[in-house]
Amino acid sequence: LTSSSPVAKHNSRESCWVVIAGRVYDVTQFLDEHPGGASVILKYAGRDATAEYEELHAPGTLDEHLPKDKHLGPVDPNSMPKPTQAQAPPPSEVADTPPPLHQMINIDDFEKMAQRFLTPKGWAYYYSASDDLITKYANNSIYSRVLLRPRLFRDVTTVDTRTTFLGQPCTLPIFIAPAALAILAHPTAEAGLCAAAGKEGIVHCVSTNASLPIERIVSARAQPEQPVWFQLYVKSERSQTEKLLERVRAARCTALVLTLDAPWPGKREADERVKNADAPPLGNNTPSAKATEVQGLGKALFAGTAADLVWDDLKWLRKHWQGKLVLKGVQTVEDAIMAAHHGVDGIIVSNHGGRAMDTAPPPLLVLLEIRKYAPWVLDKVEIYLDGGIRRGTDVIKALCLGARGVGLGRAFLFGLTKYGEDGARRVVQILREEIEGGLRILGATSLSQLGPHFLN
Repeated sequence: LTSSSPVAKHNSRESCWVVIAGRVYDVTQFLDEHPGGASVILKYAGRDATAEYEELHAPGTLDEHLPKDKHLGPVDPNSMPKPTQAQAPPPSEVADTPPPLHQMINIDDFEKMAQRFLTPKGWAYYYSASDDLITKYANNSIYSRVLLRPRLFRDVTTVDTRTTFLGQPCTLPIFIAPAALAILAHPTAEAGLCAAAGKEGIVHCVSTNASLPIERIVSARAQPEQPVWFQLYVKSERSQTEKLLERVRAARCTALVLTLDAPWPGKREADERVKNADAPPLGNNTPSAKATEVQGLGKALFAGTAADLVWDDLKWLRKHWQGKLVLKGVQTVEDAIMAAHHGVDGIIVSNHGGRAMDTAPPPLLVLLEIRKYAPWVLDKVEIYLDGGIRRGTDVIKALCLGARGVGLGRAFLFGLTKYGEDGARRVVQILREEIEGGLRILGATSLSQLGPHFLN
């Protein structure tokens, strides 16, 4: 055992050691490879990083990413400064238990429950959106402005919600949208989401910034042929992305989803407030260098993400990915037309859940814009949307305007909270019941019958 004194001396970019669970690690060479950027680690240089590390990483992450010669051995725990207890949850919350799953009857129930049990950091990261949250709320409220037109004298004894996404069968027209850091909700993290998706017969789209490596996530497939999509942020250092794509191919992911709606991190103020609570006092109204390193999880995860992508970069991407390709983040009819002309397989109309440009249009409105001004795009590429889906009727309205399917992100993170895989499956089951019931009352027996004639 060693004292903390030698560890504390290694507190710079040139020599960075951290202590995790009583063991010392030399992470100097890993700084620039860390998905959250070097500054996230440097805050804990020469210090105990256990609490922060264990909240955001699955067990075994260091063993997978850090060479054995960088595992420097144990440190005397009594020699380390005591970590602050300021963020420990109150005892009443620790002892509290979530309600039985059968009592969760809609998506809002899961959100209210998650707010009770997530850490302040986890809740802020999941719930936050940019600036004044105008786009986040519009994503959902737009659905209340579109009314349905039920038809009578239809035999709706049985209804069929099956469809295909990029040629692969699905039991429902929904998918788990890519969302980072599922481990903030439950230790099973994205593996729990993958297992839930497979057992319910829907697609799971894995985030580049997932808590677990893609290999561990796909190992949770419910069956070998289960479709899994992979969402990609291109790194400024393209070689890093090329190596990642090799792993994605080896993991047998069935589609690549290139995210384009966030070339720069949005200002997620709720996320930043939680993180900045630990920032040092500022003098003379001038941020210190140390203070500017304290940032929300959203901004940290964008470290190293390329901001220079243009349409011609699809040629480079196609050299390293020959499978199905979907562009995520289309927000205008003009870009939908460009995507169709570039021969992609699908587009996801998305504003990043309101987390990028505030006052950007809600996806349902963009879908209506495409249908009005370039309806041929609906026949050329498969169109999906995400953002604001809360009810089965929301899904039906999107399909009536031409969407192939819709994605939900926050809903599944909230479902995962406390319940794990079973909670995520319950989210699917709720939507299944609502979609089937909605079709019956509308007077449709299959998704293929849906169209604008059912909308006012």
